[in-house]
Amino acid sequence: MSVLVVGSVALDSIETPFGKVERVVGGSATYFTSAASLYAKVNLVGVVGEDFPRDSIAFLQERGADLRGLQMVPGRTFHWQGRYDFDLNTAHTLDTQLNVFATFHPELPQEYRKPRIVFLANIDPDLQMEVLDQVEGAQLSVLDTMNFWITSKKDSLLKVISRVNVVAMNEAEARQLVGSYSLLRAAREILSLGPDVLIVKKGEYGAVMFTESGYFVAPAYPLETVKDPTGAGDSFAGGFIGYLAEQGVGEHLNMRRAMIHGSVVASFAVEDFSIERLRRLTRADIQARYREFQNITYFEALGSD
Repeated sequence: MSVLVVGSVALDSIETPFGKVERVVGGSATYFTSAASLYAKVNLVGVVGEDFPRDSIAFLQERGADLRGLQMVPGRTFHWQGRYDFDLNTAHTLDTQLNVFATFHPELPQEYRKPRIVFLANIDPDLQMEVLDQVEGAQLSVLDTMNFWITSKKDSLLKVISRVNVVAMNEAEARQLVGSYSLLRAAREILSLGPDVLIVKKGEYGAVMFTESGYFVAPAYPLETVKDPTGAGDSFAGGFIGYLAEQGVGEHLNMRRAMIHGSVVASFAVEDFSIERLRRLTRADIQARYREFQNITYFEALGSD
């Protein structure tokens, strides 16, 4: 089952308490593709400049990603510089240079226009709408967003939310979007806008999936080594959507299993800077850690007194 992703392909400069790197490969679409391509074929739409490393393009192609939608244009690639303190859930942006991303508009090759699953990574909601206007017949559409778009383009974001099946955002963003302190109330209001599922990302505390029928909590895997949380959310989306692309989106239990796959993949992504840990990741690694998740979350039903 094919997966279409539209998002940023970037070069990041990152500093955490555990190290510092300059102009390494990043971007929402890059992390997502590195993860989801372990499960399914990914068609990537984005833009890079002349400075983007060719070995990273080769890596994505070796993973089976279709890069015909990746525009390569004169100029410099989108660059983000950020810092994390010991609270790794909070990124401090030091500099953002849009470069070639400033004039990017997604142009989907004809072969991309009938995907089974669409992932609208964290970009301008007007661009996300351009993607939805170019695709047809998708079985599942997933949108990710952030506080910047909630503040600056809320009306556009609400229109896109009304057209997708699944919305993903962090806990503070869910509350901000509807102006509610209660996460449960915020989830109900977001679901009333049109989507069937809301996924609330809680960083090192895991993620929660809300539907009209209830909610499901996926914990985060306990790690001793965390180097760089930058791509955790997009890696989560890659594991979540990749599993659904492989196993099918119709079964409710598959959504729950997909949440755990998302948490598993994200737990690997943060163990190194950039996509380095995802480069080395295998399905055997994922299966082993999935079984560990089963062990640490299992408990028996109460016996009758």
